[in-house]
Amino acid sequence: MIVFPNAKINIGINIIDRRPDGYHNIETIFYPLPIYDALEALPGDELTFNSSGLEIPGRIEDNLCIKGYHLIKKDYDLPPVNIHLLKHIPIGAGLGGGSANAAFFIKLINNLFSLGLTTIQMLDYARQLGADCAFFIENKPLFAFEKGDQFESIKLDLSKYKIVLVMPPVHVSTGEAYRGVRPSLVKDSLYDLILEPIQEWKHFIKNDFEESVFKNHPSIRGVKAALYEAGAIYASMSGSGASVFGIFEKTPDLSELEKTNQVFY
Repeated sequence: MIVFPNAKINIGINIIDRRPDGYHNIETIFYPLPIYDALEALPGDELTFNSSGLEIPGRIEDNLCIKGYHLIKKDYDLPPVNIHLLKHIPIGAGLGGGSANAAFFIKLINNLFSLGLTTIQMLDYARQLGADCAFFIENKPLFAFEKGDQFESIKLDLSKYKIVLVMPPVHVSTGEAYRGVRPSLVKDSLYDLILEPIQEWKHFIKNDFEESVFKNHPSIRGVKAALYEAGAIYASMSGSGASVFGIFEKTPDLSELEKTNQVFY
């Protein structure tokens, strides 16, 4: 059985305060993006994981799909599976690719072995694997809060716009990004600000990671500026970076950015 995990972007991120468990309370808008990996799992003689495409760092046993398998196996008598991941979503980009793989793997295993898991059960498994994994279970625009794993539904449809993603040749670790932010309470919640006309978002909706990340990696700031110069209605870094997206009314000419960056239309 094969599934196609997709990326996401964050439209705004407010870092509100640090939690006793070491995480931060945040609020953000998650929005699905049609950039895909391909994930396949089939019954096998032993549990295996292999990948192709972009190189995946770290140990196999730390991969979220493997962790997801063991998590579900605690409650269900799962047979071994052979997992193959074709990696296309940029890694370390703030696009949630690893989280998407984990959530789609939960849904795949549920269907492959007819476990009958409810959405609530799958959300619970996903939350144990990572803060934003749960978003990809329902995989629709959501307002996220607390650790980024609690949700409220929102009405947000950007289908009439063109979302362009730029991935510069820069790596930003999540730890580095969080060390640079100063948590603060917000006056106006993103839950309300997202209702403003998209043409006004650049005046009200911000990503708290940008200030420190741009300081350390000015090339990312340059990508955002270039997107606005190309006519973006709204542009922002996604997550803790390094990717930057722009929302346009029509497909822009980004030939200059394409010379030194990976661009997804």
